[in-house]
Amino acid sequence: MDMDGMDGMDMSGMDMGDGIPSLPYMQQMYWAVVGTVVGVATVLNVLNWINYRSRLSAARRGVAAPAKPKTWFWRSYATLTAVTREAAYASIAPIRVKGFALRFPRLGRTSLVLGNVVVLLVLCFYKLDPKDPNSYEDIGYRTGFINLCQLPLLFLLAGKNNIIGALTGFSYEKLNWIHRWVARCLLLTVTIHMGYWFADWAPYDYITVKITTDQITQRGLIAWALLLWLVFSSMTPIRGWCYEFFVIQHIISFSAFLALVWLHVPAGSDGPRYWVYICIALVCLDRLARILRIAWINISFFHPKQRKNASRPGFLSCQAEFTPLAHETTRITIKNPPISWKPGQFVFLSCHSVVPLQSHPFTIASIPEDGKLELLAKSNKGATKSFYRHASKNGRLPSSTVDLKVTHGKISAIEGPYGQSRPLRQFDSVVLFAGSTGATFTMPLMRDLVSSWKKAHGRTSERRGFLANQEGAVTRHIRFVWVVKSKGQTEWFANQLSQVVQDVEELRSSGADVAVDVSVYVTCDELYISEHKETSAVKHGVVEEISNPRGDTDKKLSEKVEQREVKETSSELSSEPTERRKGGCGPNGTCCCRTAVDDGDAISAAVCNCNASQSETSSTVGASSTAPRNSSDDQTRRKLLDPAVSVLGGRPKPRNIIRKTLEQALGESAVVVCGPKGLCDDVRLSTVALSNERAVHKGTGAQGVFLLTEYFGY
Repeated sequence: MDMDGMDGMDMSGMDMGDGIPSLPYMQQMYWAVVGTVVGVATVLNVLNWINYRSRLSAARRGVAAPAKPKTWFWRSYATLTAVTREAAYASIAPIRVKGFALRFPRLGRTSLVLGNVVVLLVLCFYKLDPKDPNSYEDIGYRTGFINLCQLPLLFLLAGKNNIIGALTGFSYEKLNWIHRWVARCLLLTVTIHMGYWFADWAPYDYITVKITTDQITQRGLIAWALLLWLVFSSMTPIRGWCYEFFVIQHIISFSAFLALVWLHVPAGSDGPRYWVYICIALVCLDRLARILRIAWINISFFHPKQRKNASRPGFLSCQAEFTPLAHETTRITIKNPPISWKPGQFVFLSCHSVVPLQSHPFTIASIPEDGKLELLAKSNKGATKSFYRHASKNGRLPSSTVDLKVTHGKISAIEGPYGQSRPLRQFDSVVLFAGSTGATFTMPLMRDLVSSWKKAHGRTSERRGFLANQEGAVTRHIRFVWVVKSKGQTEWFANQLSQVVQDVEELRSSGADVAVDVSVYVTCDELYISEHKETSAVKHGVVEEISNPRGDTDKKLSEKVEQREVKETSSELSSEPTERRKGGCGPNGTCCCRTAVDDGDAISAAVCNCNASQSETSSTVGASSTAPRNSSDDQTRRKLLDPAVSVLGGRPKPRNIIRKTLEQALGESAVVVCGPKGLCDDVRLSTVALSNERAVHKGTGAQGVFLLTEYFGY
């Protein structure tokens, strides 16, 4: 087959004969499938929004258990949702070998990807014999057209101003994994396209001739190589190695890829090049929207009120203050920010005087009521390391939450906010897990719920329209779990935790049926041992929950009766590595702070004495039982965290924590986790197991569970 004369050939209306559909028809079929999937997701998003508004409206009217479905329609919807969630969240548990974890994809994601692959293969080979040499040319044409129609979907999923995300309720970063898998599916069909043309030329020894003399073939082969590179360089290890390099080369590579595809596709008055034009238009529109949005946010002339209140008004509206915190963490504060946001969202921050020509995403750690935008950046490498170096060069680290050295404001720019998820105010009970800096995601979520309680409490239940702004929350109970490496990390949110506890105590004293349980788990590692030579006083506790019978909505939420056996030691921590120390307090000489503990089971209290000798241990333990509670170490701890916050040594057991919350829930609950992948895996698998174990919405009366996971990484 000689393709030299194809440059002016119009193949858009090409009919294969024998009842075989035309090439444009097959492209339309693919988009019919894509449109159906997006349409179904959009309908579900609208139903979730209606459900959310209905629950808040019911809560304002004083309806009992507003998070529990009452009509046959919402009960059926809840059952379908519960079954779908269990299947979508399920996966094989990770296989761990010598510190390496082999993780398997979720069933929901796997099903969506396999469904796309099946649709593509059916469209590529429908009514064509893949083994018949006479069909090789037809398959080559067919797959070429199928390749082209996938391109717009690839770019629709890539933009930050995402049309599909706006319809389905998912922000662009939640759709990014689909973007990557669509690219991999495109690579599959492009390889099939190339393979069948090579197979068609092979009997005539024509492959080498085409590659060396035909420009269309050459451009196509280079485009395939670029696509292969794009897919390979987008894998997690490559992205994480140097993200700045990844972004730059990705933009250059896909621009060259589009240009080569445009040159490879035959031209014509009604040819298939319009698919490339659509992609170019999508990229340009997204970039234009981002430029306009950045200009609107960061140019102070668009914000006269903020400019009037600024201490040093200038052309740009944002000035970032950098504060060094423990564990090489930087708090970045922008006072009187020009944007509003919702808890859980993030922004891109650029400060060119500190980190030139770079912009990085950070979760917003504050809520709009604070009047300031706060970000936490853990020093790793690159920009975050430069931020911390800049923050700490003019002063020492703070020794307490009030002894902070703040640098002068630096002119900065922000882009955002981005991020979208279901509002947590519609759930009866909420469980929040955070690992280390993952609290920047979960802390604002908890504070927003408490803020909504305060706004709604004491106000009359005036009747409002369904579309009017609904205040208050359906939520009755919040369980907050934070896992840190050292107690020094708790200073990041010590004030916020204390304020939450005080606000909830005031609400409960005034008759509000709300509760918040906060636990901080301190793991024992080398960093914890060496940091500031802190004492090894770790509180271990036993917490019993008395739950109301299901359906008893007239009673208060379950109250906690805390039985704490507190033993504190005052020995200094050794800077010697953990592996070299002897006499650990846990099994086989291990450290008790590394083991999984449960603050809801009747466990025996443990004392972390991994650093003390046997004689020191006995003396300090004996002294601790008679020592006055107003010791200097105890006062330091109380200044750092409110006494109502449970501090435990070890790692949490997510399944037990989630189970206790679900058992007392009077409606749909939510489980949210943000942290390392290991913690996210444990929480997700625990949620799936409990949902299946309790037969959610399958006649047992157990209510549904919504799961939201955010893990560290690129």
